[in-house]
Amino acid sequence: MTGNEVAETARRWARYPILWSPRVSGDGKWLAWTWTGITETGEVWIAPTDGSQPPQRLTTGHDHFFVRSLSEDGSKLVVAQSIGGDEHDRLYLLDRTTYALQPLTPRQSDNYVFGGSLTRSGASLIYSADFDYETPQAAGGSRIHRLDLATGARRVLARSESVCDLEPELSPDGGLVLYGSCDRHPSGVQMRMVGIDGSNDREILSAGDRMKARAHWLGEGRRLIVLAETETHERVGVLDLDTGRLRWLIDDPRRAIEGIVAGRDGGSAMLLDYIDGRLAPKLLDAETGVERDFAVSDASLLPIAQLPGGDWIAERYSAAGVHDLLRVDPGTMRTIDLTRTADRFPLPSDAFSHARDFRWTSTDGQTVQGWLYEPLGESRGLVVWVHGGPTWHSEDWVNPIIQFLVATGFTVLDPNYRGSTGFGRAFREAIKREGWGGGEQDDIRSGIEALIACGKACRGRIGIAGLSYGGYSSWIGITRFADLVNAAMPICGMYELALDYDATGMPHGRAYSIEMMGGTPTEVPERYHRASPSNFVREIKGKLLIVHGLADSNVSPENTRCACRDLDAAGIRYDLLTFPDEGHGVYKTGNRETLLTRMAGFFGAAFD
Repeated sequence: MTGNEVAETARRWARYPILWSPRVSGDGKWLAWTWTGITETGEVWIAPTDGSQPPQRLTTGHDHFFVRSLSEDGSKLVVAQSIGGDEHDRLYLLDRTTYALQPLTPRQSDNYVFGGSLTRSGASLIYSADFDYETPQAAGGSRIHRLDLATGARRVLARSESVCDLEPELSPDGGLVLYGSCDRHPSGVQMRMVGIDGSNDREILSAGDRMKARAHWLGEGRRLIVLAETETHERVGVLDLDTGRLRWLIDDPRRAIEGIVAGRDGGSAMLLDYIDGRLAPKLLDAETGVERDFAVSDASLLPIAQLPGGDWIAERYSAAGVHDLLRVDPGTMRTIDLTRTADRFPLPSDAFSHARDFRWTSTDGQTVQGWLYEPLGESRGLVVWVHGGPTWHSEDWVNPIIQFLVATGFTVLDPNYRGSTGFGRAFREAIKREGWGGGEQDDIRSGIEALIACGKACRGRIGIAGLSYGGYSSWIGITRFADLVNAAMPICGMYELALDYDATGMPHGRAYSIEMMGGTPTEVPERYHRASPSNFVREIKGKLLIVHGLADSNVSPENTRCACRDLDAAGIRYDLLTFPDEGHGVYKTGNRETLLTRMAGFFGAAFD
């Protein structure tokens, strides 16, 4: 492939439309979402849920806008924007008639805003932020705020000691607010409820101090659909707020239920059930416990919201074609394409690289699954793309970075290492036994070795890349696996874990580190030392391209600055690519085109 062909391929895949934060209006007639890729920044789009009109763009900004909620009739939207992707969001009210943006919260750089739901009348906004507007200064924990849109008056409805990143949910009648609390332990989540006037703040659901519980309003009544952890699995039930009775519907250790989406009819919900990492959603009857498959033959369906009358909005995805938001009749499984993504990304289906299920055995006998992508013709080398999280997973879907790498001649392995979701609680929790940098990294290495053994990869042409935890894993690969990995491209990756713990702007990020590592750097210093790539930097033998968004408030750029100082001191050569207007990732279209072009050139040169 010539340089011009690589550049054109980068230009194309940098403009692949990625869907974010779909939301439905209260009357069910409008669907809004954010698309990145189509325009330079992520913009908000809207379409009627009956499919009668194509999507309409609502915003134009220098930074991404994301949808938080719609008014009852869809005429107004609450949208969030941060500067340079730093995740310190500011909320706006967007009027669809005039396109005017009314600021709802101050511009800021020191707190995190979650949610942003309009009351049914549209008179008030409910959201969470770790900020005290009376002081005004950042607060130590989350505050549930009620904002009067007419007067601008704010009232704190509830206070927590720690930051919880769950969005508060208004009850259908607007009288109660359901919210999460992480005060008992960094690993746990309890559900609480408070009146819209700030009265009767109380805990309503706990699975234990160290366990996570989730709940959502089930229709118009005073019932909640519940997902709660046990030591071995998640179970699903219905909580009646009037009687206090919690009735379990599903309590099966063999299931891997990662989430629930409450129906608005009061009697049904969608189970986000996974079978070996593949989503297999089920429509659950909340009265009888009976389940029905919610599936199409050629792709996965992720349920988003139920509409009046019983149809559902869902995202359809596979690696074989563009992702779309659909209206789905669960009885007939007939669909209406609402986003019409192919109109904006007119690429033939044979231009997409398909995902092949690939499995191997790790060093301790654990079976690990991943997705293998192979180019047409001879491979230029293997690039392992490691997903972030680590509490997340990859599926058979379009990742434009992977598609670009395969289109430019590379084989790609996308591994679901231990700690990934989608394979049950035991697999997800296994990463905590040693903390980060343990068995999950052995899973990645053994996947490379399995591909070498079956002739799909060869030594001397092995690369690794990824964002966030994938960036951290890239640092591990080029340091601790220097005998195997020839090139690494960490993107916004942790380099020195104690430094990262202190430097992150996210209080909930520090809590996540404590959960994963079993304590703070002071409490378990040996774990943080063993897991930090900084302590193995002199082992580097391969090529290194470090990438970071300088507005990253999650994994602080101080990680990269520290790495550069250490590399310079050790006399180790490296390349550096930074983006002043990006945060935790590279999402602006022009920047992503630069990233892809540099990526192909970097791995191509490293493998030659």
